[in-house]
Amino acid sequence: MTDASDSTAPDKTAAAVPLIAIVGRPNVGKSALFNRLTRTRAALVEDLPGTTRDRNYGDLEWRGRRLRIVDTGGLLGDEPEELGPLVREAVERAINEADALLFVVDGVDGPTAPDYEIAEMLRRAAQPVVVVANKADVGRAADRLDEFYGLGFDKPHPVSAIHGAGVADLLDDVLEIVPGVPAEERAADGKIRVAIVGRPNVGKSSLVNAILGEQRTIVSSIPGTTRDSIDTVFEFEGHELVLVDTAGIRRRGRVERGVERHSVQRAERAIDRADVVLLVIDQGELLTSQDTHIAGYVQEQARGLILVVNKWDLAEERAARADFARQVDHRYRFVPWAPVMFTSAVSGEGIRDLLELTVHIAGVRERRIRTSELNRVVQRAMTAHGPPTIHHRRLKVLYTTQAEVSPPTFVLFVNDPALVHFSYRRYLENQIREAFDFDGTGIRMIFRKRSEDRLEVPA
Repeated sequence: MTDASDSTAPDKTAAAVPLIAIVGRPNVGKSALFNRLTRTRAALVEDLPGTTRDRNYGDLEWRGRRLRIVDTGGLLGDEPEELGPLVREAVERAINEADALLFVVDGVDGPTAPDYEIAEMLRRAAQPVVVVANKADVGRAADRLDEFYGLGFDKPHPVSAIHGAGVADLLDDVLEIVPGVPAEERAADGKIRVAIVGRPNVGKSSLVNAILGEQRTIVSSIPGTTRDSIDTVFEFEGHELVLVDTAGIRRRGRVERGVERHSVQRAERAIDRADVVLLVIDQGELLTSQDTHIAGYVQEQARGLILVVNKWDLAEERAARADFARQVDHRYRFVPWAPVMFTSAVSGEGIRDLLELTVHIAGVRERRIRTSELNRVVQRAMTAHGPPTIHHRRLKVLYTTQAEVSPPTFVLFVNDPALVHFSYRRYLENQIREAFDFDGTGIRMIFRKRSEDRLEVPA
Protein backbone atom coordinates (compact mmCIF):
# COMPACT_ATOMS: atom_id res chain seq x y z
CA MET A 1 0.00 0.00 0.00
CA THR A 2 0.99 3.55 -0.47
CA ASP A 3 1.47 6.02 2.32
CA ALA A 4 -1.38 8.15 3.46
CA SER A 5 -1.66 11.82 2.67
CA ASP A 6 -1.32 14.21 5.58
CA SER A 7 -3.93 16.55 4.18
CA THR A 8 -7.29 17.02 5.80
CA ALA A 9 -9.16 17.28 2.51
CA PRO A 10 -9.47 14.90 -0.42
CA ASP A 11 -6.93 15.08 -3.21
CA LYS A 12 -8.69 16.55 -6.23
CA THR A 13 -6.50 14.51 -8.56
CA ALA A 14 -7.82 11.35 -6.91
CA ALA A 15 -11.47 12.22 -7.44
CA ALA A 16 -12.06 9.05 -9.47
CA VAL A 17 -10.73 6.83 -6.68
CA PRO A 18 -13.57 5.50 -4.49
CA LEU A 19 -13.72 6.98 -0.98
CA ILE A 20 -14.42 4.82 2.07
CA ALA A 21 -15.49 6.62 5.27
CA ILE A 22 -14.78 5.16 8.72
CA VAL A 23 -17.53 6.13 11.15
CA GLY A 24 -18.66 5.15 14.62
CA ARG A 25 -18.84 6.31 18.22
CA PRO A 26 -15.67 7.38 20.09
CA ASN A 27 -13.00 4.93 21.27
CA VAL A 28 -13.98 1.92 19.15
CA GLY A 29 -10.72 1.90 17.15
CA LYS A 30 -11.57 3.95 14.06
CA SER A 31 -8.17 5.67 13.97
CA ALA A 32 -6.35 2.38 14.64
CA LEU A 33 -8.17 0.88 11.64
CA PHE A 34 -7.27 3.92 9.52
CA ASN A 35 -3.59 3.53 10.48
CA ARG A 36 -3.72 -0.20 9.70
CA LEU A 37 -5.24 0.38 6.26
CA THR A 38 -2.89 3.19 5.27
CA ARG A 39 0.22 1.81 7.01
CA THR A 40 0.85 5.15 8.69
CA ARG A 41 0.53 6.76 12.07
CA ALA A 42 -1.26 9.75 10.56
CA ALA A 43 -4.24 9.33 12.89
CA LEU A 44 -3.66 9.81 16.61
CA VAL A 45 -4.50 6.71 18.62
CA GLU A 46 -5.19 7.13 22.32
CA ASP A 47 -7.31 5.17 24.78
CA LEU A 48 -9.43 8.28 25.23
CA PRO A 49 -12.69 9.12 23.50
CA GLY A 50 -12.80 12.11 21.21
CA THR A 51 -9.16 12.08 20.12
CA THR A 52 -10.10 12.53 16.45
CA ARG A 53 -12.30 15.57 15.81
CA ASP A 54 -11.57 16.35 12.16
CA ARG A 55 -11.41 14.26 9.03
CA ASN A 56 -8.16 12.56 8.07
CA TYR A 57 -7.62 11.26 4.51
CA GLY A 58 -5.28 8.55 3.31
CA ASP A 59 -4.70 6.16 0.37
CA LEU A 60 -4.30 2.43 0.10
CA GLU A 61 -3.79 -0.18 -2.59
CA TRP A 62 -5.32 -3.63 -2.22
CA ARG A 63 -5.15 -6.47 -4.74
CA GLY A 64 -4.07 -4.10 -7.48
CA ARG A 65 -6.90 -1.62 -6.82
CA ARG A 66 -6.67 1.87 -5.33
CA LEU A 67 -8.98 3.18 -2.60
CA ARG A 68 -9.12 6.34 -0.51
CA ILE A 69 -9.95 6.26 3.23
CA VAL A 70 -11.27 9.02 5.49
CA ASP A 71 -11.17 8.77 9.29
CA THR A 72 -13.83 10.77 11.14
CA GLY A 73 -14.50 11.98 14.64
CA GLY A 74 -16.58 9.92 17.02
CA LEU A 75 -20.34 10.44 16.87
CA LEU A 76 -22.50 10.90 19.98
CA GLY A 77 -19.51 11.33 22.27
CA ASP A 78 -18.91 13.58 25.26
CA GLU A 79 -17.70 16.55 23.24
CA PRO A 80 -17.92 20.07 24.69
CA GLU A 81 -21.23 21.64 23.73
CA GLU A 82 -19.65 23.97 21.19
CA LEU A 83 -17.71 21.15 19.43
CA GLY A 84 -20.40 18.49 19.20
CA PRO A 85 -22.29 20.00 16.24
CA LEU A 86 -19.04 20.69 14.41
CA VAL A 87 -17.89 17.08 14.75
CA ARG A 88 -21.26 15.79 13.57
CA GLU A 89 -21.24 18.16 10.60
CA ALA A 90 -17.74 16.99 9.60
CA VAL A 91 -18.80 13.34 9.81
CA GLU A 92 -21.93 14.00 7.75
CA ARG A 93 -19.82 15.68 5.07
CA ALA A 94 -17.53 12.64 4.95
CA ILE A 95 -20.55 10.33 4.69
CA ASN A 96 -21.96 12.36 1.81
CA GLU A 97 -18.61 12.30 -0.02
CA ALA A 98 -18.06 8.56 0.50
CA ASP A 99 -18.87 5.65 -1.81
CA ALA A 100 -19.10 3.17 1.09
CA LEU A 101 -19.08 3.31 4.90
CA LEU A 102 -17.18 1.25 7.46
CA PHE A 103 -19.28 1.35 10.65
CA VAL A 104 -16.81 0.49 13.42
CA VAL A 105 -18.17 -0.95 16.67
CA ASP A 106 -16.52 -2.40 19.78
CA GLY A 107 -16.58 -6.18 19.56
CA VAL A 108 -16.02 -6.55 23.29
CA ASP A 109 -18.76 -4.17 24.46
CA GLY A 110 -21.36 -5.41 22.01
CA PRO A 111 -23.89 -3.02 20.47
CA THR A 112 -24.61 0.03 22.64
CA ALA A 113 -27.35 2.66 22.61
CA PRO A 114 -25.14 5.12 20.64
CA ASP A 115 -24.41 2.36 18.12
CA TYR A 116 -28.15 1.91 17.48
CA GLU A 117 -28.56 5.69 17.04
CA ILE A 118 -25.68 5.82 14.55
CA ALA A 119 -27.08 2.77 12.71
CA GLU A 120 -30.41 4.58 12.31
CA MET A 121 -28.59 7.55 10.76
CA LEU A 122 -26.54 5.34 8.42
CA ARG A 123 -29.60 3.44 7.22
CA ARG A 124 -30.86 6.71 5.78
CA ALA A 125 -27.62 7.14 3.80
CA ALA A 126 -27.47 6.03 0.18
CA GLN A 127 -24.07 4.35 0.56
CA PRO A 128 -23.54 0.66 1.40
CA VAL A 129 -22.57 0.05 5.04
CA VAL A 130 -20.14 -2.59 6.32
CA VAL A 131 -20.19 -3.27 10.08
CA VAL A 132 -16.66 -3.76 11.46
CA ALA A 133 -16.50 -5.39 14.91
CA ASN A 134 -13.11 -4.26 16.21
CA LYS A 135 -11.09 -5.79 19.07
CA ALA A 136 -12.21 -9.24 17.95
CA ASP A 137 -9.00 -10.72 19.38
CA VAL A 138 -9.90 -9.67 22.94
CA GLY A 139 -11.53 -12.11 25.35
CA ARG A 140 -14.87 -13.56 24.25
CA ALA A 141 -15.57 -10.95 21.58
CA ALA A 142 -16.36 -13.69 19.06
CA ASP A 143 -19.28 -14.83 21.23
CA ARG A 144 -20.94 -11.42 20.86
CA LEU A 145 -20.59 -11.17 17.11
CA ASP A 146 -24.18 -12.23 16.35
CA GLU A 147 -25.51 -9.39 18.52
CA PHE A 148 -24.44 -6.86 15.88
CA TYR A 149 -27.00 -8.22 13.40
CA GLY A 150 -29.45 -6.18 15.47
CA LEU A 151 -28.01 -3.00 13.95
CA GLY A 152 -29.85 -3.86 10.75
CA PHE A 153 -26.95 -4.55 8.36
CA ASP A 154 -25.34 -7.61 6.80
CA LYS A 155 -22.86 -9.82 8.61
CA PRO A 156 -20.40 -7.99 10.88
CA HIS A 157 -16.70 -8.36 10.07
CA PRO A 158 -14.57 -9.29 13.10
CA VAL A 159 -11.16 -7.57 12.96
CA SER A 160 -8.29 -6.52 15.16
CA ALA A 161 -7.13 -3.11 13.93
CA ILE A 162 -4.08 -3.29 16.21
CA HIS A 163 -2.89 -6.76 15.16
CA GLY A 164 -4.34 -6.88 11.62
CA ALA A 165 -6.46 -10.02 12.00
CA GLY A 166 -9.45 -10.05 9.66
CA VAL A 167 -8.46 -6.86 7.81
CA ALA A 168 -7.62 -8.68 4.57
CA ASP A 169 -11.05 -10.37 4.46
CA LEU A 170 -12.66 -7.00 5.18
CA LEU A 171 -10.88 -5.39 2.23
CA ASP A 172 -11.81 -8.31 -0.02
CA ASP A 173 -15.47 -7.64 0.72
CA VAL A 174 -15.04 -3.88 0.33
CA LEU A 175 -13.71 -4.46 -3.19
CA GLU A 176 -16.86 -6.41 -4.02
CA ILE A 177 -18.93 -3.37 -3.04
CA VAL A 178 -16.62 -0.66 -4.42
CA PRO A 179 -14.19 -2.13 -6.98
CA GLY A 180 -11.67 0.72 -6.87
CA VAL A 181 -9.51 1.76 -9.81
CA PRO A 182 -6.51 -0.17 -11.18
CA ALA A 183 -3.11 0.48 -9.63
CA GLU A 184 -1.19 2.90 -11.84
CA GLU A 185 1.84 0.72 -12.49
CA ARG A 186 -0.19 -2.03 -14.18
CA ALA A 187 -2.74 0.25 -15.83
CA ALA A 188 -0.05 2.29 -17.60
CA ASP A 189 1.11 -0.66 -19.73
CA GLY A 190 -0.95 -3.81 -19.57
CA LYS A 191 1.26 -5.64 -22.09
CA ILE A 192 2.60 -9.15 -21.52
CA ARG A 193 6.39 -8.94 -21.49
CA VAL A 194 8.10 -12.10 -22.72
CA ALA A 195 11.86 -12.65 -22.45
CA ILE A 196 13.47 -15.28 -24.68
CA VAL A 197 16.66 -16.49 -22.99
CA GLY A 198 19.16 -19.32 -23.25
CA ARG A 199 22.73 -20.18 -24.09
CA PRO A 200 24.26 -18.88 -27.34
CA ASN A 201 23.33 -20.63 -30.58
CA VAL A 202 20.27 -22.50 -29.34
CA GLY A 203 17.96 -20.82 -31.85
CA LYS A 204 16.51 -17.91 -29.90
CA SER A 205 16.55 -15.49 -32.83
CA SER A 206 15.10 -18.06 -35.21
CA LEU A 207 12.33 -18.70 -32.68
CA VAL A 208 11.57 -14.96 -32.63
CA ASN A 209 11.44 -14.92 -36.44
CA ALA A 210 9.08 -17.89 -36.43
CA ILE A 211 6.79 -16.20 -33.90
CA LEU A 212 6.66 -12.94 -35.84
CA GLY A 213 6.56 -14.67 -39.23
CA GLU A 214 3.00 -15.87 -38.78
CA GLN A 215 0.00 -13.71 -39.65
CA ARG A 216 0.00 -11.25 -36.76
CA THR A 217 -0.08 -7.47 -36.49
CA ILE A 218 3.29 -6.03 -35.48
CA VAL A 219 2.68 -2.80 -33.61
CA SER A 220 6.28 -1.61 -33.33
CA SER A 221 9.85 -2.87 -33.48
CA ILE A 222 13.09 -1.56 -31.99
CA PRO A 223 16.01 -3.02 -33.98
CA GLY A 224 19.48 -3.76 -32.63
CA THR A 225 22.56 -5.90 -33.17
CA THR A 226 22.96 -9.53 -32.17
CA ARG A 227 24.41 -8.36 -28.84
CA ASP A 228 21.41 -6.13 -28.09
CA SER A 229 17.98 -6.90 -26.75
CA ILE A 230 15.37 -6.35 -29.45
CA ASP A 231 11.92 -5.46 -28.15
CA THR A 232 9.03 -6.08 -30.53
CA VAL A 233 5.42 -5.30 -29.65
CA PHE A 234 2.87 -7.46 -31.45
CA GLU A 235 -0.68 -8.71 -31.08
CA PHE A 236 -1.74 -12.30 -30.59
CA GLU A 237 -5.41 -13.26 -30.30
CA GLY A 238 -6.37 -9.91 -28.85
CA HIS A 239 -3.41 -9.64 -26.46
CA GLU A 240 -0.47 -7.24 -26.75
CA LEU A 241 2.89 -8.89 -26.12
CA VAL A 242 6.37 -7.39 -25.89
CA LEU A 243 8.89 -9.87 -27.22
CA VAL A 244 12.45 -9.47 -25.96
CA ASP A 245 15.18 -11.33 -27.85
CA THR A 246 18.22 -11.39 -25.57
CA ALA A 247 21.91 -12.07 -26.09
CA GLY A 248 23.03 -15.55 -25.05
CA ILE A 249 23.86 -16.02 -21.39
CA ARG A 250 27.09 -17.85 -20.53
CA ARG A 251 28.67 -18.85 -17.25
CA ARG A 252 29.98 -15.77 -15.48
CA GLY A 253 33.55 -17.10 -15.50
CA ARG A 254 33.51 -17.42 -19.29
CA VAL A 255 31.98 -14.06 -20.11
CA GLU A 256 34.40 -11.81 -21.95
CA ARG A 257 34.99 -8.28 -20.77
CA GLY A 258 33.30 -5.40 -22.55
CA VAL A 259 30.40 -5.76 -24.93
CA GLU A 260 29.54 -9.39 -24.22
CA ARG A 261 29.48 -8.85 -20.47
CA HIS A 262 27.07 -5.98 -20.98
CA SER A 263 24.89 -8.15 -23.20
CA VAL A 264 24.63 -10.72 -20.38
CA GLN A 265 23.58 -7.96 -18.01
CA ARG A 266 20.92 -6.89 -20.51
CA ALA A 267 19.64 -10.45 -20.71
CA GLU A 268 19.38 -10.70 -16.92
CA ARG A 269 17.59 -7.35 -16.82
CA ALA A 270 15.16 -8.71 -19.42
CA ILE A 271 14.38 -11.60 -17.06
CA ASP A 272 13.91 -9.13 -14.21
CA ARG A 273 11.28 -7.13 -16.12
CA ALA A 274 9.54 -10.07 -17.80
CA ASP A 275 6.18 -11.60 -17.00
CA VAL A 276 7.02 -14.88 -18.71
CA VAL A 277 10.46 -16.26 -19.66
CA LEU A 278 10.97 -18.72 -22.51
CA LEU A 279 14.13 -20.72 -21.75
CA VAL A 280 15.24 -22.15 -25.08
CA ILE A 281 16.98 -25.55 -24.96
CA ASP A 282 18.68 -27.16 -27.96
CA GLN A 283 17.53 -30.77 -28.19
CA GLY A 284 20.88 -31.67 -29.74
CA GLU A 285 22.85 -30.50 -26.67
CA LEU A 286 21.04 -32.14 -23.84
CA LEU A 287 20.51 -30.14 -20.67
CA THR A 288 23.71 -28.37 -19.69
CA SER A 289 24.45 -26.98 -16.24
CA GLN A 290 24.15 -23.50 -17.69
CA ASP A 291 20.54 -24.16 -18.66
CA THR A 292 19.73 -25.08 -15.08
CA HIS A 293 21.58 -21.96 -13.90
CA ILE A 294 19.35 -19.77 -16.06
CA ALA A 295 16.23 -21.58 -14.84
CA GLY A 296 17.41 -21.05 -11.28
CA TYR A 297 17.79 -17.31 -11.88
CA VAL A 298 14.27 -17.15 -13.34
CA GLN A 299 12.95 -18.99 -10.28
CA GLU A 300 14.71 -16.56 -7.93
CA GLN A 301 12.95 -13.69 -9.69
CA ALA A 302 9.60 -15.53 -9.46
CA ARG A 303 8.80 -15.12 -13.14
CA GLY A 304 6.68 -17.29 -15.37
CA LEU A 305 8.77 -19.98 -17.07
CA ILE A 306 8.36 -22.27 -20.08
CA LEU A 307 11.10 -24.73 -21.04
CA VAL A 308 11.21 -24.59 -24.86
CA VAL A 309 12.90 -27.51 -26.61
CA ASN A 310 13.75 -25.94 -29.97
CA LYS A 311 14.98 -27.52 -33.22
CA TRP A 312 12.71 -30.48 -32.55
CA ASP A 313 12.56 -31.14 -36.29
CA LEU A 314 16.20 -32.29 -36.07
CA ALA A 315 15.52 -34.94 -33.45
CA GLU A 316 16.42 -38.42 -34.67
CA GLU A 317 13.53 -40.17 -32.93
CA ARG A 318 10.43 -38.00 -32.97
CA ALA A 319 8.53 -40.71 -31.09
CA ALA A 320 10.82 -40.18 -28.11
CA ARG A 321 9.20 -36.85 -27.17
CA ALA A 322 7.59 -38.25 -24.00
CA ASP A 323 10.88 -39.77 -22.85
CA PHE A 324 12.71 -36.53 -23.56
CA ALA A 325 10.09 -34.57 -21.60
CA ARG A 326 10.60 -36.90 -18.65
CA GLN A 327 14.35 -36.25 -18.79
CA VAL A 328 13.70 -32.51 -18.81
CA ASP A 329 11.33 -32.82 -15.86
CA HIS A 330 13.93 -34.80 -13.94
CA ARG A 331 16.75 -32.37 -14.62
CA TYR A 332 14.58 -29.37 -13.80
CA ARG A 333 12.88 -30.93 -10.79
CA PHE A 334 13.60 -27.76 -8.79
CA VAL A 335 11.05 -26.00 -11.07
CA PRO A 336 8.49 -28.80 -11.51
CA TRP A 337 5.82 -26.18 -12.19
CA ALA A 338 7.48 -25.09 -15.48
CA PRO A 339 5.82 -26.73 -18.53
CA VAL A 340 7.85 -28.19 -21.41
CA MET A 341 7.04 -27.20 -25.00
CA PHE A 342 8.51 -28.59 -28.23
CA THR A 343 8.98 -26.23 -31.17
CA SER A 344 10.58 -26.00 -34.57
CA ALA A 345 11.45 -22.56 -35.87
CA VAL A 346 11.85 -24.06 -39.36
CA SER A 347 8.46 -25.77 -39.67
CA GLY A 348 6.55 -23.56 -37.20
CA GLU A 349 5.59 -26.58 -35.13
CA GLY A 350 4.40 -25.69 -31.64
CA ILE A 351 4.66 -21.90 -32.09
CA ARG A 352 0.95 -21.13 -31.67
CA ASP A 353 0.65 -23.48 -28.70
CA LEU A 354 3.66 -21.78 -27.14
CA LEU A 355 2.06 -18.34 -27.45
CA GLU A 356 -1.27 -19.56 -26.10
CA LEU A 357 0.51 -21.01 -23.09
CA THR A 358 2.45 -17.78 -22.59
CA VAL A 359 -0.77 -15.74 -22.47
CA HIS A 360 -2.31 -18.28 -20.07
CA ILE A 361 0.63 -18.08 -17.65
CA ALA A 362 0.54 -14.28 -17.72
CA GLY A 363 -3.07 -14.52 -16.62
CA VAL A 364 -2.19 -17.00 -13.87
CA ARG A 365 0.30 -14.48 -12.48
CA GLU A 366 -2.54 -11.97 -12.02
CA ARG A 367 -4.72 -14.47 -10.15
CA ARG A 368 -5.97 -13.35 -6.74
CA ILE A 369 -7.12 -15.71 -4.02
CA ARG A 370 -9.57 -14.75 -1.31
CA THR A 371 -7.93 -14.75 2.09
CA SER A 372 -10.49 -17.05 3.65
CA GLU A 373 -9.99 -19.67 0.91
CA LEU A 374 -6.22 -19.41 1.21
CA ASN A 375 -6.31 -19.97 4.96
CA ARG A 376 -8.56 -23.00 4.56
CA VAL A 377 -6.09 -24.61 2.15
CA VAL A 378 -3.06 -23.90 4.35
CA GLN A 379 -4.75 -25.16 7.52
CA ARG A 380 -6.00 -28.28 5.72
CA ALA A 381 -2.47 -28.93 4.46
CA MET A 382 -1.02 -28.58 7.97
CA THR A 383 -3.64 -30.95 9.38
CA ALA A 384 -2.88 -33.55 6.71
CA HIS A 385 0.89 -33.25 7.14
CA GLY A 386 2.21 -31.45 10.19
CA PRO A 387 5.54 -29.61 10.22
CA PRO A 388 8.67 -31.26 11.64
CA THR A 389 9.83 -30.60 15.20
CA ILE A 390 12.95 -28.40 15.37
CA HIS A 391 14.70 -28.02 18.72
CA HIS A 392 11.59 -29.33 20.49
CA ARG A 393 9.42 -26.69 18.83
CA ARG A 394 6.94 -26.85 15.96
CA LEU A 395 5.96 -24.35 13.32
CA LYS A 396 2.52 -22.79 13.64
CA VAL A 397 0.98 -20.89 10.75
CA LEU A 398 -1.41 -18.43 12.33
CA TYR A 399 -2.61 -16.53 9.29
CA THR A 400 -2.00 -16.41 5.53
CA THR A 401 -2.77 -13.72 2.96
CA GLN A 402 -1.88 -12.94 -0.64
CA ALA A 403 0.09 -9.71 -0.65
CA GLU A 404 0.76 -9.16 -4.36
CA VAL A 405 0.21 -10.45 -7.87
CA SER A 406 2.71 -10.71 -10.71
CA PRO A 407 4.44 -12.45 -9.06
CA PRO A 408 1.87 -14.07 -6.78
CA THR A 409 3.19 -13.38 -3.28
CA PHE A 410 1.88 -15.07 -0.13
CA VAL A 411 2.67 -13.94 3.39
CA LEU A 412 2.37 -16.51 6.17
CA PHE A 413 2.38 -15.21 9.74
CA VAL A 414 3.98 -17.82 11.98
CA ASN A 415 5.13 -18.26 15.56
CA ASP A 416 8.81 -18.36 14.51
CA PRO A 417 10.18 -18.13 10.92
CA ALA A 418 13.29 -20.06 12.03
CA LEU A 419 11.08 -23.18 12.33
CA VAL A 420 10.29 -23.17 8.58
CA HIS A 421 12.22 -26.11 7.10
CA PHE A 422 12.90 -25.75 3.37
CA SER A 423 11.08 -29.01 2.64
CA TYR A 424 7.99 -27.85 4.50
CA ARG A 425 8.11 -24.51 2.70
CA ARG A 426 8.08 -26.44 -0.57
CA TYR A 427 5.21 -28.61 0.68
CA LEU A 428 3.03 -25.61 1.52
CA GLU A 429 3.91 -23.97 -1.80
CA ASN A 430 2.90 -27.12 -3.67
CA GLN A 431 -0.40 -27.28 -1.79
CA ILE A 432 -1.20 -23.69 -2.76
CA ARG A 433 -0.20 -24.38 -6.37
CA GLU A 434 -2.37 -27.48 -6.56
CA ALA A 435 -5.39 -25.85 -4.93
CA PHE A 436 -5.38 -22.70 -7.05
CA ASP A 437 -3.63 -23.83 -10.27
CA PHE A 438 -0.49 -21.68 -10.17
CA ASP A 439 1.37 -23.88 -12.66
CA GLY A 440 3.74 -22.05 -14.99
CA THR A 441 4.84 -19.27 -12.68
CA GLY A 442 7.16 -18.79 -9.76
CA ILE A 443 5.47 -17.70 -6.55
CA ARG A 444 6.90 -16.08 -3.44
CA MET A 445 6.36 -17.44 0.05
CA ILE A 446 7.22 -14.98 2.82
CA PHE A 447 7.19 -16.15 6.45
CA ARG A 448 6.80 -13.44 9.05
CA LYS A 449 6.64 -13.55 12.81
CA ARG A 450 3.10 -12.70 13.86
CA SER A 451 4.17 -9.61 15.78
CA GLU A 452 6.00 -8.10 12.79
CA ASP A 453 4.19 -5.14 11.25
CA ARG A 454 6.26 -4.36 8.18
CA LEU A 455 4.08 -5.57 5.34
CA GLU A 456 3.29 -3.59 2.22
CA VAL A 457 -0.37 -4.55 2.72
CA PRO A 458 -2.57 -4.96 5.78
CA ALA A 459 -1.96 -8.18 7.69
